[in-house]
Amino acid sequence: MSETLQLTKDLVRLPSITPDDAGCQKLIAERLAAIGFANETMHFGEVTNLWSRRGKAGPLLVFVGHTDVVPAGNEASWTSHPFAPTERDGYLYGRGTADMKANIAAFVTALERFSKTHSQSAASVAVLLTSDEEGPSVNGTVKVIEALSARGEKIDYCIVGEPSSINKVGDMVKNGRRGSFSARITVKGKQGHVAYPQRAINPIHTFAPALNELCQLQWDQGNDFFPPTSFQISNMNSGTGADNVIPATLEAWINFRFSTESTPEQLQKIVEDVLDKHKIERDISWKLSGIPFLTATGKLLKAVQESILAETGITTELSTSGGTSDGRFVAPTGAEIVEVGLVNDTIHQVDECCRVDDLEILSNIYEQILVRLLLPAQEKD
Repeated sequence: MSETLQLTKDLVRLPSITPDDAGCQKLIAERLAAIGFANETMHFGEVTNLWSRRGKAGPLLVFVGHTDVVPAGNEASWTSHPFAPTERDGYLYGRGTADMKANIAAFVTALERFSKTHSQSAASVAVLLTSDEEGPSVNGTVKVIEALSARGEKIDYCIVGEPSSINKVGDMVKNGRRGSFSARITVKGKQGHVAYPQRAINPIHTFAPALNELCQLQWDQGNDFFPPTSFQISNMNSGTGADNVIPATLEAWINFRFSTESTPEQLQKIVEDVLDKHKIERDISWKLSGIPFLTATGKLLKAVQESILAETGITTELSTSGGTSDGRFVAPTGAEIVEVGLVNDTIHQVDECCRVDDLEILSNIYEQILVRLLLPAQEKD
């Protein structure tokens, strides 16, 4: 059994449902300590975070990942127990196999080989792991980055180990992500009897024209790297449960996934202006979950593309699609960021799995990135 497969199995056996790390980071820290890494555990609230670094000189390459997983759901629906890693027909099944314990295992084994082969290298490498990525994401990576910045530790390159591939390992990497900006709107009306609408104000009726206008707006045109900003209603609730009562309020949750062509301030102003235009009395609260980030060029992206091509023969596709990742917390530091990982077709699903053969492919890709990015030209051969 390969080292990467064995470590993946050891991690999957630990039921690390957010925010419980369940011992995953301790296991990884022990492996990293054996190759010269200095480990630091950072606790914020119920969340466990690991900062493990080797080397003090720049540049610094950081692997960012999460040891927490989403709940398994109905375990009876799984073909095998979600926390009993099982091989079947060339796949490894278990919660967290693809998202993202196998990705973490691949980076650890890549580091082990890199450290053995280049034991005298002065290159600086670190691993940042959290148990808070699948949850609120308030006491995880964002807090660690704040602590590192406060003491002057600068990240130059960041590999996020999210499962980025579509059909084959390396066919797609994420070189950026859209921003996420949300609001909860409470539209105020006046409750009354449906037979006497003149004595009430129906918030559903008053909000409908404004909602229609918001849905028809073109927020921006996007650009070469990002699709146009999208606007979506995720929740809408109103009513008392009775069919003869006009409700007093309506609550609507909206979300923007926005490109670098728009700012949160611009989007908020447009929404507020539309609501004012339609004389909507409301309370509204805004939440910025992440700004868009992009690594369009640079040494990291070049090393990633060359490593994937050398290992797989694939010319990788660059993408900014999908949701958010913890890369959004690293982006404000100015680091180059690329997400590189396994195929993502079963993440968060029943019978989550990854191809066993892909584990060593990914580990080799990670090792080649380390070599191309951190070693002087004379050492790369």
